[in-house]
Amino acid sequence: MVRGPKREIISRCYNGLLRSTLAVRFSDAQCGFKAVRRDVAERLLPLVEDREWFFDTELLVIAERAGLRIHEVPVDWVDDPDSRVHLLSTALADLRGMARLGRALAGGRLPLSALRRSGGDLAGELPAGLARQVVRFAAVGVASTLCYLLLYTAFRPAAGAQAANALALLASAVANTAANRRLTFGVRGRGGALRHHLKGLATFLVGLALTSGALAALHHAAPGAGHRVELLTLVAANLAATLLRFLLFRAWVFPARHDARPTRRTTGSS
Repeated sequence: MVRGPKREIISRCYNGLLRSTLAVRFSDAQCGFKAVRRDVAERLLPLVEDREWFFDTELLVIAERAGLRIHEVPVDWVDDPDSRVHLLSTALADLRGMARLGRALAGGRLPLSALRRSGGDLAGELPAGLARQVVRFAAVGVASTLCYLLLYTAFRPAAGAQAANALALLASAVANTAANRRLTFGVRGRGGALRHHLKGLATFLVGLALTSGALAALHHAAPGAGHRVELLTLVAANLAATLLRFLLFRAWVFPARHDARPTRRTTGSS
C-alpha cells in the first residue's frame, strides 16, 4: 500500500480510535472493498444509518457485534493525489458517527440479540474461541499470580512494599504476556513479538497503577497492616487488573486472530 503521510497518520489514528472506543478487532475499516452475501446484507443494511464515508465502518462494527466472522484480504492500493475527499470534514463526520454508534450500542438500541438468534447462516459464531481463551487466560493468570506473590514476598523485606510490588509485577507480567501469547491466543513464531511485549508492558502499567493504588490506600487507612493483609489487598487488586488485562489483550495486544475456516461474510481490505 502506498499512501501519503497525511492520509497514513489520519488512517492509523482513526483505526486506533475504533479499537480503543468500540473494541473492534478488524485492522482497517475504510481502506479497500467490502463483500457480503445478499441474505446477510438484507438484514444488516437496514441497521446502518450513515450514507456517507462512515457507512462501511458502521456496517463492519454491527456485523462484528452480531457475531459474524470478518476476514480481511490484503490488496494492492495506491493513494490518488487528485482525490476530492475533504479530509477534515470527513474525519469530523466519522467521529460523529463513532459517537452515535457507540451510544446506540451502549443503549441497546441495535437488535444484536435478535440477529444472533435468527439462526442459519446469518448467526455465524460468537468471537472465535472466547470460552477457550477465558479458561486458558485464567490458568495462566493463576500461575502468574502465585509467581507474583512469591516474588513480592521475597522482595518485600529489602525493597519495601511499593518497590517490591513493581518489581514482582514487572517480572510476572513479562512471563504472563509470553504465556498468553502462545497458549491463550495461539501466536507462534517471533513475528510481532516485540510489539506484543511492548503492549503487554503497557497493560502492566495499568496493573501497577491498580495494585500500587490499593497498597497506598491500605497503608493510609491502616498504617500498621501486616504482610498477610497486604497480600489479600494485592490479590483483590490483581483480580480487577486481570479482568482489565484480558479485555486489553483480546482487543488490543492480540486482536482479531480470525478463524481460517470458510467465512460467512468477507471483507477485502488493504
